[in-house]
Amino acid sequence: MNSNKNTARIAGLLYLVVVMTGIFNLAYVPGQLIVWEDAAATFNNISSSETLFRLGILSAVICYVFFLFLPLALYKLLSPVNKNHALAMVILAVVSVPISLVNLLNKYEILNLISRADYLKIFGTEQLQTQVLLHLHAYNNGNQIASIFWGLWLFPFGYLVFKSGFLPKILGILLMTGCFGYLIKFVGHFLLPGYDEMSISGFVTLPASIGEIGTCLWLLIMGAKDSRS
Repeated sequence: MNSNKNTARIAGLLYLVVVMTGIFNLAYVPGQLIVWEDAAATFNNISSSETLFRLGILSAVICYVFFLFLPLALYKLLSPVNKNHALAMVILAVVSVPISLVNLLNKYEILNLISRADYLKIFGTEQLQTQVLLHLHAYNNGNQIASIFWGLWLFPFGYLVFKSGFLPKILGILLMTGCFGYLIKFVGHFLLPGYDEMSISGFVTLPASIGEIGTCLWLLIMGAKDSRS
């Protein structure tokens, strides 16, 4: 049981890094720098806050590297429940990592575009600004592809949590529901213009967020209790 608690604490710590770096990269930095309707403002924001933009890229790399190790720790914890489902969880999670890392090349290209290097003088200011916004949209599209797997891995994960007997069943339900939330979000973005302005867009991934943060905190608390015994 002590080994089980130690594994839970390690998984919780890995999950915490993934959650915190993910929020910083996917929510905080874009919220500070990107104005989707204004290429000039976005270009100027990134140019004047390049360090923040670079920190966003670094946090993304950290997030995806830790996301390689998280499902392995969860596999050790949850494979006694069902090995096939645990293996599916690992595969579906890990598949998203190379997609996400390659997608970061769009942000590296933005660093080139704002560098004001001599070879960029053939482009006008408006052309550079437009290309920056184009790469940001390409990055967003890449995240939409990755989000398919961000959602799919939650179903076997949630099933294992639900069946485990040592994790709250409600977290398992939220995680499995979150899987469909991510898939709905992907389909909505792909098929429905103006999906982001629809009221459903703000709630569809909420079960996943609550389930993942709740599981992260539960694993950390479980580990902390064990460390004091």
